[in-house]
Amino acid sequence: MNKIDLERVQKVLRGRPHRPATLSGGERFAAVAAVLRERDGDAEVLLIRRAEHAGDPWSGHMAFPGGRQDPSDDDLLHTAIRETSEEVGLVLDPAKHLLGRLDDLPAVARGRKVGLIIAPYVFAVADDPVLVPSAMEVEEALWAGLGPLASGAQNTTFSYVFEGQTLDLPAFDVSGRVVWGLTHRMLVMLFDAIDGERRQSYSSWS
Repeated sequence: MNKIDLERVQKVLRGRPHRPATLSGGERFAAVAAVLRERDGDAEVLLIRRAEHAGDPWSGHMAFPGGRQDPSDDDLLHTAIRETSEEVGLVLDPAKHLLGRLDDLPAVARGRKVGLIIAPYVFAVADDPVLVPSAMEVEEALWAGLGPLASGAQNTTFSYVFEGQTLDLPAFDVSGRVVWGLTHRMLVMLFDAIDGERRQSYSSWS
């Protein structure tokens, strides 16, 4: 399987414009941080498992650090940075760490759009940053190699029951943890940008 180093990701994302979402009015906004580091020539991405909370449609899901925009945020980049600090204790400096932004993604929960637009930002950090996950928001944090994910070596499916039908949705298996939905779609966007290939994903599920 091919490794993906940080230099390759940097070249792809440097100056790459993102595609904004088509707005109909009244949307809310959120931002996430795909934080990368490099180990043995392969970039790794930081994933969290969200804490379980009743009423949260993404409760317990594997995800990137991130959350909804606060009125006090200067912009969505600030949202991604603030949420990452709050959730895993990692302080990101856009001047040093920001690589680029992926296309905006309308959030979908239980098969329906929920009026939330997500802005994914990609960052790179050096060495092995100390993570301090928030017990209220994060069950665990771990790193996953981009090479195995992008190559298909960790492809799996997630069985989702919707309106009485069982759907096998594309997903990644990261050490027994299933990454699907919005985070799967954002990872696929990143991989497609890196190598130009078209991978199986889905545009109507989360």
